Amino acid sequence: MNETRRTPEQSPLLDRLLAVGDLLQRDMERAFAGTALTPSRVHLLWILRRTGPLTQRGLSGELGITPRSVSALVDALEPLGYLYRAPHPEDRRAFLVTLTPLADGMMARMEEDHAGLEASLRDAVAPADREAFDRGLGGVLSRLAELFAAGSPVYDDVESGRGR
Repeated sequence: MNETRRTPEQSPLLDRLLAVGDLLQRDMERAFAGTALTPSRVHLLWILRRTGPLTQRGLSGELGITPRSVSALVDALEPLGYLYRAPHPEDRRAFLVTLTPLADGMMARMEEDHAGLEASLRDAVAPADREAFDRGLGGVLSRLAELFAAGSPVYDDVESGRGR
């Protein structure tokens, strides 16, 4: 049988989106190799970079995770020198989580690297197509958010033999 192989550009849209996600994930793993950073820890640092100091409850809301999970992240990052907790000036029961100079430096470096990557990716799209690409990518992102909010397909019934 003579099978024709598809180029990446000929693959179905979802396959290409999954490939982009996989490449970005592998790049992130490579970038954090040798550091104490993980995607979850970096996400928390990005939130603080964007918002400034927050309580752990505020971080929980921003990250969409449980307060217990936030505590675990903060407990891991604080001894590494990426953040510190200080008493909240208006709520004596709360603490503000704040980035340290080490974290500020790391996040500034990441912002520079992201800007370079974004420029390189934008250059991969013909100038005449960039506006349409941005609109299309925005539409795909919005639709994915809607679909995921509505729930994802589950496949445990297939493994158990109860599949359709």
